[in-house]
Amino acid sequence: MKKINKDEILQPNHLACPGCAAALSMRLALKALGKKTVIVIPACCWTIINGPLGQNYAGVPVFHTAFETTAAVASGIKASFMMQNKDDITVMGWAGDGGTFDIGLQALSGAAERNEDMIYVCYDNEAYMNTGIQRSSATPYGAATTTTPPPIIKDRPKKDLMELVAAHNVPYIASATVAYPKDFIKKFEKAKNTRGFKLIHIFSPCPPGHKSLESKSIEIAKLAVETGVFPLYEIENGVHKLSRKPKFTDVKEYLSLQGRFKHLTEQEIEHIRDNISKKWEKLNKKFDT
Repeated sequence: MKKINKDEILQPNHLACPGCAAALSMRLALKALGKKTVIVIPACCWTIINGPLGQNYAGVPVFHTAFETTAAVASGIKASFMMQNKDDITVMGWAGDGGTFDIGLQALSGAAERNEDMIYVCYDNEAYMNTGIQRSSATPYGAATTTTPPPIIKDRPKKDLMELVAAHNVPYIASATVAYPKDFIKKFEKAKNTRGFKLIHIFSPCPPGHKSLESKSIEIAKLAVETGVFPLYEIENGVHKLSRKPKFTDVKEYLSLQGRFKHLTEQEIEHIRDNISKKWEKLNKKFDT
């Protein structure tokens, strides 16, 4: 793969927290997509990161919309460009897990079913971080949030967004993280050059919400992959392709860097290990076919 583009589209002085992987993810995404990009952002952390009224740190046009309407608005913007014969502009929805897994799922499903020519990105920090760290359906088993404080931990597994969208038979789906920037950019470039609906699911460490050190975001993202917690793979026209085989480092190393897991018992950690094994048993069957 060619070297990462040194040109910067994302502007400095944005309002992200230190160590925010959502800001780093946007930086890399725009390096891949270029300036002919329009972004649709619902209520989420990135509404704040992009600055107050009159500011736009993304460096490309941004349309702010309601929590549940990312995919619907992006569909409309793309249709408008096509009516004007402007088919060289990439339209990207950029939403958090609350606005994707939960509140925006209906619009997402509709756009996927219609195979709208857009990129839908979920930067997944596994809770409603912008509004106070509440549980979402992307919150993993055992994680503490303000609505699942210990000992009332979340006792349900995380929703499988990629396989849910795969059921719509769209051309391209991928997972990514800033810990592997070349893989990240390659997947965004592939999405840009693929017609139809594309989903990219990004694991995005959040220091305030994950109760982690600002300097550890990249390490946490890397460990999410290497422990098997967050598989890096693609689904191209229904075919599953593994991007990186994890080392299957003990998940305790990943959990120990995040205060949201500090209350877990050895039994609960073993339950997480078992869930990782079961998830990979299912995935490996898909990679083998």
